[in-house]
Amino acid sequence: MNRTRTLLTILLLISAIFLGNCNFPRVNVVQITRTPEVIVVTPTDTAPPPLATVELGLAENPLILALPPSANSADQIAAANLIASQFTERTGYTVVTIAPDSSTALLETLEKGNAHIVLLDPFTYTLAYQKGWVNAAYGLMKDGESTYGAQFLATRKGGFQSFYDSAQDKNTANAKVALEQFADKKPCWSDETSASGYVIPLGFLKQNLINTRSPAFVEGQPTVVRSLYASGICDFGATYIDARKFPSLEDEFPDLIEQVIVVWHTPDIIPYDIIAFSTNMPEGMRKLFSDQIAALMQTDNGRAAFKTAYGIEELQVVNDGFYQDFRTYVAESGIDLTTLVK
Repeated sequence: MNRTRTLLTILLLISAIFLGNCNFPRVNVVQITRTPEVIVVTPTDTAPPPLATVELGLAENPLILALPPSANSADQIAAANLIASQFTERTGYTVVTIAPDSSTALLETLEKGNAHIVLLDPFTYTLAYQKGWVNAAYGLMKDGESTYGAQFLATRKGGFQSFYDSAQDKNTANAKVALEQFADKKPCWSDETSASGYVIPLGFLKQNLINTRSPAFVEGQPTVVRSLYASGICDFGATYIDARKFPSLEDEFPDLIEQVIVVWHTPDIIPYDIIAFSTNMPEGMRKLFSDQIAALMQTDNGRAAFKTAYGIEELQVVNDGFYQDFRTYVAESGIDLTTLVK
């Protein structure tokens, strides 16, 4: 046993000596790392299906007809409900009503997809359109017109020149020529959300690079006329056409028309309220409801309901391009649209 163990020890020593004296090629050691395996999980018959979206217009996801902001009389609500029921009967889609308490609240419902057929004032429409929430369908009409203009006024004794021909009802010069006389003059504006008494006239001034002094907001377009007549408050102002003929003014100041002159008219680009559809409604659905509005306005009950709920007597078919000039001059004014929506 001891002999065997001694022989094994001798053989191991000889092997070690032999291997240590041999020149084997050098081998670089490369560390190999495993790339984690990507496992793709595919649905199986036992996996829960994704949540299905309920089709717009079904009872579980109804179309929503919004009343005008702060419309809370029983007659208005009843009229809107009648319109909604007629929509449902004529189209097969479920339509319900809501009554937002402000234009801001109405915008929030549009953003969340909780309003689909709406009546919007021009500023609220412009903001909702810019956000991509609505498309215009109908414009309200008054006295056969769907838009109106504004007029710049000044006093004759203030040395201002008129560039408006009342006999032919047209301007005799472009905006820059007519309005540059107001540079560094003080305006009287109606109020901070008035389209004709502030926003659009300011847009024309800004577009033509005419800078004025700090304005006076006098709260009311007849008050603009009265302030100009009184003199000493402002040099010029703007109103709807023609605020000088407001009944009490003519009685109070018999020579008003002679003393307060029209300097220039803007084009008729200011719209009345607008019926718009949510962009969440498919195009075919919007066309269907647009046709139904026109059909309802041809019936006595439908026309009465639209008048009671929305103050609508006459409508004109429009699209978003119809309001491009209005949007342009609102933008030119530099006023933050969100401050115009209340």
